[in-house]
Amino acid sequence: MLLAPSTKYKPFPVIALADRTWPNKQLTQPPRWISTDLRDGNQALAEPMSVERKLKFWDLLLACGFKEIDVAFPEASNTDFQFLRQLIEEQRTPQDVTIQVITQARADLIERTFAALRGARRATIHLYNATAPLFRRLVFQQSKQEIIALAVAGSEQIRRYCEANPDTHWTYQYSPETFCFTEPDFALEICQAVAKVWQPSLERPMIINLPSTVEVNIPNV
Repeated sequence: MLLAPSTKYKPFPVIALADRTWPNKQLTQPPRWISTDLRDGNQALAEPMSVERKLKFWDLLLACGFKEIDVAFPEASNTDFQFLRQLIEEQRTPQDVTIQVITQARADLIERTFAALRGARRATIHLYNATAPLFRRLVFQQSKQEIIALAVAGSEQIRRYCEANPDTHWTYQYSPETFCFTEPDFALEICQAVAKVWQPSLERPMIINLPSTVEVNIPNV
């Protein structure tokens, strides 16, 4: 048993930003809200939702006023895939609502994700891969450059599929998964590499999502 456990871990380095101004800012309009309940439910529930329950939940989220809804992990289960297809084929998505799906940076999973999205009016496709040192060393056994190459290859595939389906208004989202455990300079490097592939603009929006699934740092960092 450790008598002084606080001495076991090194403190995180301070990120000194002289121009940091966010503590003084005030919100003057509603922020963007996205519901992830439909995706996380099937990942976490002991008894995953059926398509029928998901449709009922979907209608409730629309009634709440959500304009962006993360609906599925379509390559993870037939239920999620079928649910997404039903939303699109039955035109259950209002014109001003964007559906979002998530995929790992694997070519076969990206391909199935786009098969599920076929015919969508507005969609955000969310790509992620783990970037933290522990994952690089033990799980993937890859260097930093190999991890970047994985994210770049997935982004290039997504861009090709998006350009081949111009009738859908696409938004691209990228997450350096395990961001909270990742060196800040490497997280920046991989996000910049992905953005270089996508070339974001007003017409080609992109979201950088920085997951802090497990809090290992203080909020100001």
